[in-house]
Amino acid sequence: MMYETQPQEVWRSSRDLISVPIDNEEPSFRLSGVSKQISKMYFDGEEGYGEWLQEMMERYHSHSHDGAREFRCSSVVVQRVDAPVSVVWSLVRRFDKPQIYKPFVSNCFMRGDLKVGCVREVSIVSGLPAATSTERLDILDEERHILSFSIVGGEHRLSNYRAIITLHERLINGILGTIVIESYTVDVPHGNTKEEASLFVNTIVKCNLHSLGHVSKLLNGTYPAVYSLADRSTCF
Repeated sequence: MMYETQPQEVWRSSRDLISVPIDNEEPSFRLSGVSKQISKMYFDGEEGYGEWLQEMMERYHSHSHDGAREFRCSSVVVQRVDAPVSVVWSLVRRFDKPQIYKPFVSNCFMRGDLKVGCVREVSIVSGLPAATSTERLDILDEERHILSFSIVGGEHRLSNYRAIITLHERLINGILGTIVIESYTVDVPHGNTKEEASLFVNTIVKCNLHSLGHVSKLLNGTYPAVYSLADRSTCF
C-alpha cells in the first residue's frame, strides 16, 4: 500500500507549526540549514531566534544514516506551545502512555518499567496503513527535556524509524512558552518517493504536536475546557 494521506490547509496557515525536509550529503544530518527558514516563518520579528534554533538543532538533533542515503528521508517539525515546559514535559515523558496526546494511538502495553531500553507495544487506530508499532525508548533526559525512541517492530511501513524530541522554554513575543522540536529519520518504503514518505510522516508528527499543544493548554488552564478527544480527529 502506498501512502496517500494529504495534509490539510490547516497546516499551511498555522502560525504554530512548520516542517522542513532535510537533504544534505553528509553521512549524518544536523538541522542547521533550516534555521533561517524556520526563523523567518515562525519567529518573525524575534531577534536571535534563528541562531538559537540552529544551536539547538546542532546540539540535540543529529541522526546517523545506516544504509544507502537515497533510501532514507529525514525532517524536522517545530511547534510553539503556550504552556510552561514542565507542563508539556509531563505529557511527552510518558512513554508508557502516548495516547494521552497522540491521536492515532488507541492503546499501549509496556514491557518493563519506564526507563531507557524499555519497549512499548502500540495499537494504531483504524484508517492508517498500520496496525501496531513496537517502539524502544532510547533517551529520557529529565533535566534537559529530551526523549528519543526507535521503532523496532510491528505491522506498519516505517522501517528504521528514529525520532528525537526536545523541549525548550522560551519567551516568544513576551510570553513564556515552550518550543517543541521533533526530528526523525526513516527508510523510504518500497514504491514511494522521499517526498511521499516525508509528507506522510510529517503529517502524523504535526498532528501529534498539534494535539500536544491543545492538551498542554488544557492542563495549564489556558484553553477552553470544551476541547475533547474528539477534536483531535480533525487533523486530516
